[in-house]
Amino acid sequence: MFTGIIETIGIVRSVRGGSDGLVFSVDLGEVADGIKEGDSIAVNGVCLTVSRLLGGAVAKFDVSGETLAVSAMDGIRGGSRVNLERALSANGRFGGHFVLGHVDGVAGVRSIEVKGGFAWMAFDASLELLDGMVVKGSVCVDGVSLTVAQMDESGFSISMIPTTLKKTTLGQVKVGDKVNIETDIISKTVKKQLARMLPEKETLTVQRLKELGF
Repeated sequence: MFTGIIETIGIVRSVRGGSDGLVFSVDLGEVADGIKEGDSIAVNGVCLTVSRLLGGAVAKFDVSGETLAVSAMDGIRGGSRVNLERALSANGRFGGHFVLGHVDGVAGVRSIEVKGGFAWMAFDASLELLDGMVVKGSVCVDGVSLTVAQMDESGFSISMIPTTLKKTTLGQVKVGDKVNIETDIISKTVKKQLARMLPEKETLTVQRLKELGF
């Protein structure tokens, strides 16, 4: 499990493969200390396993075709900068929100407004992704834990502080870029359970929630 609090930005050293899978190496920088083969690291929000240590701070990762199909990992190139977070240790301090590293889909950057070091960023997203979000709820964008500020029928918006822009790759994204999205596991779980409890085609209302014990 992860928290969405990025530890450092890594640099992709090499990439090879195709639609069936991808193999790439990343300079882990300061998070390389203590890393061993088999460890989990979130790379731009995607939980990946260190398949091999190549010396120094460089680690190799394998990405399956399924992961490529639901994420923006196929856009990785040599020299790309990626957000890195090691899996949370049992005695670690929890920040951000519960992040599994299981990406739900991809969103496109619709617009970026920077003012006074802060940024307002809007994303185009599918209805499937939006169904897993709520305003003021958590969302993971390229591995970064953020709060949904606004939503409309075709996307959502977030507000980012200067520290987030400086410490993550979101400070360099451009309009049109694709980003990995993981919606909040709590929202997804509640929605699934409610769907099971409600008869088909029944409208969910405040009164109905009260009747169900909420």
